[in-house]
Amino acid sequence: MTQVLKWLSARNMRLGLIAVPWLLAAAYLLIFAADRYVSESVISVRDNGEVSIGVDALSSLFGTTGSGSREDEFILEAHILSMDMLRQLDEKLALRQSFSAPRGDPIFRLSPNATREEFLRYYRNRVEVTVDDQSGLIFVRTQGFTPEIAAAINQELVAMSERFINESSHRLAREQMEFAEGELHRVRADLDAARSAVLSFQKKHGVIDPIAQITANTGLTAELRATLARQEAELRSLLAYLNDDAHEVQSLRAQIAGTQAQLEAESLRGLSNVEGASLNVLAGEYQELLAELQYAQDRYQLGLTGLESARIESTRKLKSLVLVESPVLPESPEYPSRLYILFALLLGLGLLYGIARLVVATIEDHQQ
Repeated sequence: MTQVLKWLSARNMRLGLIAVPWLLAAAYLLIFAADRYVSESVISVRDNGEVSIGVDALSSLFGTTGSGSREDEFILEAHILSMDMLRQLDEKLALRQSFSAPRGDPIFRLSPNATREEFLRYYRNRVEVTVDDQSGLIFVRTQGFTPEIAAAINQELVAMSERFINESSHRLAREQMEFAEGELHRVRADLDAARSAVLSFQKKHGVIDPIAQITANTGLTAELRATLARQEAELRSLLAYLNDDAHEVQSLRAQIAGTQAQLEAESLRGLSNVEGASLNVLAGEYQELLAELQYAQDRYQLGLTGLESARIESTRKLKSLVLVESPVLPESPEYPSRLYILFALLLGLGLLYGIARLVVATIEDHQQ
């Protein structure tokens, strides 16, 4: 133990815990670490149907609503960092080959034998997506070992994000319109069926409107009854001063007989049609058919209103991607931050050295 404590002198510990690790890190960062360039863009998801005035109109121009939902922004963030996006970028820009290019940098480069999961984790460490909760703006930062690849990744992300937003919103709009159109076709078929049922009923029974016919027959019957009552009163008046065989009396009796016959005929006609079917029964069936027709017409009107509402709503829900700041070609590398890393490492090694010296001093005190 004494030999170990002698070896753990302050000088040796400074060399082993501070100088050597820091010099190795400095040599790696200054000689082997590859520069990484960063390209940044700012985008936003805008509702095409959003209508605002004043300050809200300015927010709408940039697709922001302040207190509105950020669901679209978070969905887009997840899509940018997804395996689908990585696969498309790799097919267009050969990302795996580009990220594996600096062979002298085994720490910050992608391993050529990396699995898909490792490739995705590496990609997510090289692409940063930040959503501003207040403005709804999306900041996209992409890293590359060359300025060109950093800018190209950012440009492709913006282009593919725009296609994703457009396709998603248009697909939802199409599905909403297709549902509304399908409902309208269905209620139109029901309306046509109800109309056909009414026409078939009229053709089968030879009557256009049994309800109207009953009403007309009732009115005619009432008129005939009034006529008959008037004629009978007139007959009684004539019999008061004429004989029963008088010409005027015989003529009026003939009129009364004709009115009674007509009244009986109209009474029978009011009970049945030419086929002998009861008009009351036909009127009930006809009223039921009319109610079904009216119900189908009301549903069709609602379907037309629903289709128009769906068209307006689907148009309002259409979204587009607004490019607030275009990705630019970076001129100087942003990573690795050599001075920051070396300074932070020096502080950490100094803290480790202090802890180690405290432990050694405690052991030495116990031995004494």
